[in-house]
Amino acid sequence: MPIKLSFTATGIATALLISGGFALSQTPVPAPVPPSAAPVQTPPAKKVQDWAGLGRYREENAQLPAPAAGENRVVFMGDSITDAWKQEGRPFFPGKPYVNRGISGQTTPQMLIRFRPDVIDRKPKVVVILAGTNDLAGNTGPMTPEETLGNLMSMAELAQANGIRVVLASVLPSIKFQWRPDMPNPADRIIAMNAMIKDYAVKHGLTYLDYHSAMVDAEKGLKHEYAEDMVHPNQAGYDVMAPLAEKAIAQALSQP
Repeated sequence: MPIKLSFTATGIATALLISGGFALSQTPVPAPVPPSAAPVQTPPAKKVQDWAGLGRYREENAQLPAPAAGENRVVFMGDSITDAWKQEGRPFFPGKPYVNRGISGQTTPQMLIRFRPDVIDRKPKVVVILAGTNDLAGNTGPMTPEETLGNLMSMAELAQANGIRVVLASVLPSIKFQWRPDMPNPADRIIAMNAMIKDYAVKHGLTYLDYHSAMVDAEKGLKHEYAEDMVHPNQAGYDVMAPLAEKAIAQALSQP
């Protein structure tokens, strides 16, 4: 006798759930990835900072030949005032074996670090050092005048130890550092700094180059006719500075 099967909606649903659960139970579960096999997250590359600007003139230094016999090579070490002397088509002592190693914004501790590759290794007879403005502005942090003078002294001593005559230049006059609007008028601090530089130069037989006296106005700032802004000279200003530098270099070369 044939068997009659009776299906209800509830029964069919129950059967489907059971069969589905059975099927799911047969699906293999991926094994957990051991910690050692987990993908390694590479940290973002850190930006390399050349705090002292050692790379600025590395290629130029490599290409600069040694001085010829009898050549009176001179290196100008400084900040933006020196750097800008050769920018924008300005003539930088045409026909003279003078090497410009200024870097905008730099302070004396930065210059001291790069003094060997940018000055000593270039084998000059004279170095002209113009620095201090950015120390007074605190570009790399607060500095005392004694710390600035100490760095200038260290550069001078390194130069002398390598047979290089030294010209120490005065800080140019200014009544305002435009990138430091919060800072009080620096004019008197510049004058005091220059007095320290001159005193050291005189006591140690170095040549003192006085740009300040030739370029200062009645308010102790940079004369308007010589000024690109309140700190940097224009071409007329460099035209005043050049013969003063030449005179100081000649004086340094005349020393034994």
